Amino acid sequence: MEIIIRPAPSDCAETAAGIVAGLVRRKPDAVLGLATGSTPLGLYGELIRMHRAEALDFSRVTTFNLDEYAGLDAHHPASYRRFMQEHFFGRVNVRPESIHIPDGRTSDIPAHCRDYEDAIRKSGGIDLQVLGIGHDGHIGFNEPSSSLASRTRIKTLTEKTIAANLRYFSEGEAVPRHVITMGVGTIMESRTCLLLACGDGKAKALAAMVEGPVTAMCPASALQLHPRTVVVADEAAARHLARADYYRYVYENKPDFQKIPPLQAG
Repeated sequence: MEIIIRPAPSDCAETAAGIVAGLVRRKPDAVLGLATGSTPLGLYGELIRMHRAEALDFSRVTTFNLDEYAGLDAHHPASYRRFMQEHFFGRVNVRPESIHIPDGRTSDIPAHCRDYEDAIRKSGGIDLQVLGIGHDGHIGFNEPSSSLASRTRIKTLTEKTIAANLRYFSEGEAVPRHVITMGVGTIMESRTCLLLACGDGKAKALAAMVEGPVTAMCPASALQLHPRTVVVADEAAARHLARADYYRYVYENKPDFQKIPPLQAG
């Protein structure tokens, strides 16, 4: 696991975008796993900038999103399909037929989840999975106690997660209690996992993920066992990391061939 500590969320977005853009330029038909929520917004903004200013081409890219609310129509303002269209897909040249997001209105959730897994396999597998981390250590919507070998399935949200997501819904509107999410096992099969963590509110979860035991009570801790996980965190999110100075030292002393292109000059 590589830990990159940057001063602020904007720096995290630049660093993460450099990683994603580097992959897309090396492999134009890359398969990207994407996340929603406030954490990746800066990343998507920087990728949009690169698409417009630097001709970063997404026309051959295939995407798979982590999750979607069960029962929510794709056009609902809080749906993740709507989120992705507004904040990324509608502003770059990803082909609509190459976009995959769980269908919250499917009539047969178990069959849909199996089909989603099959689609990932048929695409050749996810090259890079973008992740955030919940305050309780969840990734995707794999809440604490989720199996670390789990596959795409329906999950029941905790009250804490429902409360955290209430801001995305209209006043008086109930947050769905169920979601369709990639499992931890599905995420772990991605060739690279890129996890972003920003803000003081993520500090305890990040420390548990990186330096705590591997446990289903912190699903993100499974990433300790992944062969290629890159964590990009701002100073606020990194404040509980006991070995933060070591992570900075390692990053500052990388061989040139390992450095992320946007940071080589700085």
